[in-house]
Formats: sequence, C-alpha cells, structure tokens
Amino acid sequence: MLQRFLQPSVLASVSSLELIARTVVDGFVSGLHESPDFGFSQEFAEYRQYTPGDDLRHVDWNVYARSERMVLKRFRGETNSPVMVLLDASNSMKMACHSVSKIDYARYVAASIMYLAATRQRDACGLLLFDDEIRNFVPPSTRQGQLNRLLHALENAEPGARTDFAKPFAHCMEFLRRRGLVVLVSDFLSDPETIVQTVAPLRYRGNEVILLQVLDPQEVKPKFGEPVILIDMETGDSLEVTPEYAQMEYPEKMKRHLETLEQKARGAGLDYHLMITDRPLDDTLRQYLAIRQGRF
Repeated sequence: MLQRFLQPSVLASVSSLELIARTVVDGFVSGLHESPDFGFSQEFAEYRQYTPGDDLRHVDWNVYARSERMVLKRFRGETNSPVMVLLDASNSMKMACHSVSKIDYARYVAASIMYLAATRQRDACGLLLFDDEIRNFVPPSTRQGQLNRLLHALENAEPGARTDFAKPFAHCMEFLRRRGLVVLVSDFLSDPETIVQTVAPLRYRGNEVILLQVLDPQEVKPKFGEPVILIDMETGDSLEVTPEYAQMEYPEKMKRHLETLEQKARGAGLDYHLMITDRPLDDTLRQYLAIRQGRF
C-alpha cells in the first residue's frame, strides 16, 4: 500500500501539492515505525554527532552499542536548523516521456521534504527557484503560513530559460547566515566539475548539502526503434540519433557522466542521490532522513 502512494503516476492524478506532500510524508513516516534504522516519536527530532563537552546523559547508548558511534538525541524545541531547497526550473526540466515530467517530480520531492521538515522537525524552511536567474526566493522561516507560501511558490514554478548555478548559489552564500541543510534538485545536465566547484563553497561554511539529480528514464536508457531528431530544450540545437547510438554508445556516456558527478560531489563532501521519475519517492525521503539523523 505504501508503494502505491509513493508512485509518481498515482501522485500525478492529485491536483493539490499540499495533499501530495501530506500523503507521501504521512504514509512514509508511518512505515518507518517498523524500521530499525529510522523512527519518529512525539518529541524526537534528530540525531547530532557527539562533540567533546556535550552532556553524556543525552548520548543514545543503543546507537553506540550497535555502531560504536556517539550521537546525541535532539528533541523538538532544541533544534531549528534552516532547510533550504533550491529547485532548477530551467527548460530541460520540462521533459516527460511518461505521466510525470521532471519538473513535476522535482515539485513532489521538494514539497515532501519541506512538509517533512516543517511539520515533523519544526525546521525553518525556504525555497529558491532558478534557471539562469533567480525566479523566486522564499527565505527560511518558521512563521505561521510558511509551508503554504512554499507550496504556492512550487505550484507556480514554470520552466524557462537555461540552467546557471552561479547566481542562486551566490545568493545563498549571501543570505544563509545560519548553518543548515541545502537541498539542490536539478537534472545536472552540465559539466560535473563546474557544478561541484559552484556548489562546494556552501559545504565549506558548515552546511550539509544534498544534490538530488532528477532524470527521465529515456535520458538514462533511451529506446528508439528508428532514427529520431532530438532537440535541446534549452538551446534549441538539434541532433539526429540512431537506435544503435541510443542503445550502445549513449548509455555508456551517461553512465560516465553520472559516475563522475557522484565521485566529484562526494569528494567535495556533498551528498548525492539519483532519482528517476518513474520510481517511488521513498528512497529520496530516506536519503533526507539519513542526513538529518547523521547516519552516513
């Protein structure tokens, strides 16, 4: 039943982004009660790594017994870390070879993360929408109505222009005064080294940074029965592609691109997760919780 509610094709039939987020998060969190790795109680918020000088009474000795890692339980009222979601709303995110486009899948992911952070962890959440410019910016906040503002901004995000990571990250460097979690949702169809060099300075300031790469199944393993003309949705350039190229050479190039991006991201201390738009959302939410609970 849980998998059904997490299926993108099912979510696409729901008109309200808030209902989508609530359905995904509530169903997902209910499933975590039986998990030995994750869980929520009425008060528990997250784990934090032990540092010398911390009160040993707050150490979770059960975690220490299993993993020999000293972590402290933190409870609601003790933590209000900003969670900033940066969403790529460039033209390439319009691609859809099945019932859910990349931009819609990215909306589901962003909405679910913000709903989980705001309602379950009481974190200050913010949103930045961008293409080659900053299209909308909602600063992190816990004030009343913030979740509605965030979801409204997501619902009105329309893809346009080309991707440029420089401006949104310069904006974040300027306005994010407190250390927290930065989640970047994009298809990352750019040079991996340039992406990581642009994003990495946020990590150096003490933020946790997650790169969530959203791709359509056809972008990973295209299937063509005859030669086709592909048009770049951002530049307008066209390219004729044969079935042989699509089946043999292209998948290897994409595999190298994905491996390079993940390798360079992790080498810079950034977390990375690949999402295909026909897959359920539970893996993404588990990735988010793993970061918040310090389970690397």
